[in-house]
Amino acid sequence: MDSLGDRLTGEKVYQAWKKLKPIVHQTPLLTSHTTDELVGKHVYCKMENQQKTGAFKFRGASYKLMQMTDEELENGVITASAGNHAQGVAHAASKLGVKATIFMSEGTPLAKVNATRNYGADVILTGESFQEAYQASLEHQLKTGATYIHPFDDHDIMAGQGTIAMELLRQEDRIDTILVPIGGGGLISGIAVAAKHINRNIKIIGVQAEGAAAIYDSYRTKQVKKWTQVDTIAEGIAVKEPGKHTLPIIREYVDDIVTVTDEQIAAAIIYMLERNKTLMEGAGAAALAALFAHHHQLRSRHCGVIVSGGNLDIGNMQRIQELSEKYKPKKVKSYVAL
Repeated sequence: MDSLGDRLTGEKVYQAWKKLKPIVHQTPLLTSHTTDELVGKHVYCKMENQQKTGAFKFRGASYKLMQMTDEELENGVITASAGNHAQGVAHAASKLGVKATIFMSEGTPLAKVNATRNYGADVILTGESFQEAYQASLEHQLKTGATYIHPFDDHDIMAGQGTIAMELLRQEDRIDTILVPIGGGGLISGIAVAAKHINRNIKIIGVQAEGAAAIYDSYRTKQVKKWTQVDTIAEGIAVKEPGKHTLPIIREYVDDIVTVTDEQIAAAIIYMLERNKTLMEGAGAAALAALFAHHHQLRSRHCGVIVSGGNLDIGNMQRIQELSEKYKPKKVKSYVAL
């Protein structure tokens, strides 16, 4: 049996799944004949946009808090987030009566800021991107002694996120490939380790936004690549540099990484809204966008797609619609209109 120390192992994810089972929603798998026909595969969307707080992040945050001592909980928790991790930490902390302080960038959608405050957390808006908010939160943590809950670069967080794969493969055991969005890499690290623990032949394909592809670059070049600027509608995965702990796991367990444009992400959001009456945020749409953009290269009969979140700022819908109209897939005239 794997050690349950500070490494990320399949056994660690399995133990997290058992602990989280009574707390998190088992999110549904969404299937669509239209989607299957468009891409020539059986597609199973794992709808983490229907998780508590509207995204998968509640899993990792809850499991991390479960691992903390009473003394650590008394001192409170602190983090930085693009939005969904903030809500996950805030909600998990409120369940335990723990004080949470969350740093978010100034451009974070208002819906995410308000939701985080509604869970009882103190929210501090600072900096133009996640990286700036992250630096400010580290400085604040030194003054307060609160426990830092990293959004992705923590093995407990990864184990919590990996419980999605434990669920997914019990819901549909024929899945041979899983498409997973990547920001800092916590979600794909957990899913890759968990999935390969269950079936080592499952292919794990990561997806990054073209405008925020530091892990894609690092994976391809075998060197750590840091971006000075990121620009994408998928703010939930707009991370400038890979995690120190996530990148080695990704290199070991992930089979490939692809990128998608903002136009492709926007088209996937509109497609899901029109066809399945379901709202995805930019990061949540990245894996489906990759399926549409890259399905010809994808050798899969039963493909899992992680819809990681649905906390979209509705004020951005016009821009998303405009971007989606610019996307013209080569093989399908317009899947948005189907």
